[in-house]
Amino acid sequence: MRVTVFGATGGIGRLAVLRLLDQGHQVTALVRTPAKLALTHSQLTVITGQLSDRDAVEQAVSGADAVISALGPSLKRSTTGTQVTDGTRIIVRAMEAQKITRFVGLATPSLADPRDKPHWKHKVLPVLAGLMFPNALAELKGMTVAVTGSDLDYTIARITNPTDKPATDRIRSGFLGHDRVGSAMSRADIAAFLVSQLTDARYRRAMPAISN
Repeated sequence: MRVTVFGATGGIGRLAVLRLLDQGHQVTALVRTPAKLALTHSQLTVITGQLSDRDAVEQAVSGADAVISALGPSLKRSTTGTQVTDGTRIIVRAMEAQKITRFVGLATPSLADPRDKPHWKHKVLPVLAGLMFPNALAELKGMTVAVTGSDLDYTIARITNPTDKPATDRIRSGFLGHDRVGSAMSRADIAAFLVSQLTDARYRRAMPAISN
């Protein structure tokens, strides 16, 4: 499968790229600074560019079977603007123009899925995020709406507490109030879940919460 990865230099994105390559996929990564990715592979194409560069985004998704976005907003309180939301909109438009439908991305349980039942995370997390990371929460909402408001065949994995612990291959997924999903999850397992969704139809046009 030909897969384009955005956010490939981040902790989760880089692990997703490595997993895709290990599984024999052809990978294209759009990055601002290739040196941060520090990967070379016969099946990896690296395109240098920014999310705001429509031509670079269109080039990155050209010919892809699916897109994985490991993009996330900055948690610095000094950060302003909607760069990630705007970039996600550009990705969505490029995918629609090229009739690429499969999108796998990330969000937070601060945002509800219609399949959720009432849960404490719906009440507590948005308040905490709004107080501590108001711009990041606004970005997460914006980038999620950009995808869910489109016709893309999306799966958006909601994560709470990513860690740098080793992969466990013990992944819980489901909807709040229905399924036993915790909070902490290793970035390696998050990356594994994202890659698994390329061929797993359980969460099509859904936002499952995931954890170890």
